[in-house]
Amino acid sequence: MIHLFQKTDLNQPTFFLLHGTGGDEHDLFPLAARIDPTYNVLSVRGEVKENGMNRFFRRLAEGVFDEEDLVYRTKTLIDFVKEASKTYGFDLAKVVALGYSNGANIAASVLLHDNSVFRKAILLHALRPLRITPPDLSGIDVFLSAGKTDRMIQPELTQDLYQELSQANADVVLHWEEGGHGITLKEIDAAKSWLAEKTG
Repeated sequence: MIHLFQKTDLNQPTFFLLHGTGGDEHDLFPLAARIDPTYNVLSVRGEVKENGMNRFFRRLAEGVFDEEDLVYRTKTLIDFVKEASKTYGFDLAKVVALGYSNGANIAASVLLHDNSVFRKAILLHALRPLRITPPDLSGIDVFLSAGKTDRMIQPELTQDLYQELSQANADVVLHWEEGGHGITLKEIDAAKSWLAEKTG
């Protein structure tokens, strides 16, 4: 997978960045730096093209995911993170997923498939990507943010993900913004405070 790795200190945690539709591996570096500039950063580019835009998995229509492809891409991503931890020497137990929209959705899919990859996740404007029985997510912390007027991801869809993760025993915080699908500095700073509390 096309990716970038930025090392600061291998004793520190590592952000795993997952961009939104149409983005690339460069997009979320400023957000990661604002949340915690001491972390290492591994950022990956989605391998699926939709009208020339990068995505992490296919969809059949707006809001209708190709679940077979999603499962395949999720497993590919899990294998990639595990292999990258060996290649670059970062601690897999200290990986923090940071995803937006499509990237947050595949990060959520990773959590619903495998509880050994992300111990912490910041999911910006995500929904429940598929309906499967998740593993026990005890000990996993999730920051989930959503916009009350988001036209791409309705609030109830984010609430559905919140409930599913919580029922699987993850410790989930749901942060609401008044706006739509765009990322705000307020929610990034809320994620920063949340992560500092969880790692402090």
